Amino acid sequence: MADHYDVLGVSREASDEEIKKAYRKLARRLHPDVNPSPEAAEEFKSVTHAYDVLSDAEQRRRYDMGGDENPFGGAGGFGGFGDIFETFFGGGGAGGRGGGRPRERRERGEDALVHVRLDLGEVVFGVHRDIEIDTAVLCETCSGSCCQPGTQPERCDVCGGSGHVRTQVRSLLGNMVTTQPCGSCQGYGTTIPSPCVSCGGHGRVRARRTVSVDVPAGVETGLRLQMPGSGEVGEGGGPNGDLYLQVEVAPHPSFSREGDDLLATLDVAMTDAILGTTTSIDGLDGSVDLEVRPGVQSGDELKIAGRGITGLRSKSRGDLRVAVRVVTPTKLDAKQRALIEEFATRGKADGPKLAEHSPGLFSKLRDRFRH
Repeated sequence: MADHYDVLGVSREASDEEIKKAYRKLARRLHPDVNPSPEAAEEFKSVTHAYDVLSDAEQRRRYDMGGDENPFGGAGGFGGFGDIFETFFGGGGAGGRGGGRPRERRERGEDALVHVRLDLGEVVFGVHRDIEIDTAVLCETCSGSCCQPGTQPERCDVCGGSGHVRTQVRSLLGNMVTTQPCGSCQGYGTTIPSPCVSCGGHGRVRARRTVSVDVPAGVETGLRLQMPGSGEVGEGGGPNGDLYLQVEVAPHPSFSREGDDLLATLDVAMTDAILGTTTSIDGLDGSVDLEVRPGVQSGDELKIAGRGITGLRSKSRGDLRVAVRVVTPTKLDAKQRALIEEFATRGKADGPKLAEHSPGLFSKLRDRFRH
């Protein structure tokens, strides 16, 4: 997805006034009332969404941190482009939707939100998914015109195509003129004598469709990915809204995550802890050899560089960090016990004794062995 700062053409240190100025400049050129081309409509949608996020202090803070930007808040979330344009520049009529749009009933579609559940292994390098969603799509019968084939919208006789009507009211201050949307055409400036029977005159129908998604590596639970133009088609065949993917990463039985590092726990027999050993463990992308040095202790950490998760915004991978847990045998036969006793007798110097107290040791061991 495009970076919001790049979309507006400002730096990450831009002030609120600079962001607003950049948006106004782009909006004057791209707004559908000024530039009716489909390309301009898509670019205007991206520009408006970028402004929605960066003009809100909390959304901008979350976006700069790489988190949720709350795409459903603000005017850009559900087709409020016209309101923003009128607020900044003055609109084409108070309350009316007229003004000579090329397709009178084109409105931006709603955004859609889909939950995607991933395995931890899919997060290492990213994954391709085909997702089925139930959403609004363009009506094939009328191609978004809202009219029965062979017919077309007609200019509203009540408002003359302006989309609004004026009413004069007498008051103590004199005659006052109010403007409101036309009740006959609902502010569109046109009426549809013969609505399409397939969509009921809306230009869109509900249907199930498949969306192909390339989920990048390094995503984590709670992250929301934006797919511009993949949401619901708008009323009257208007531009599509955006599709947002809410990511959830399923727990793994052997691995957990800390940033881009993978964490695991390795049970080591007491004899292997004393003498050292080499073992092979199954990583998320294949087996890897791990050397356990002689004299390793419970809580020690062994690191395998570059076998973690690929970063969301980088090509480098984190590390695989393995915590050691020395396992003391609880059942010994007579021969094993005799050997242990002989070892203990020969190597014994002093009995058990208290060591210097370290409060952090217990929490460290608890956190590492929790899973």
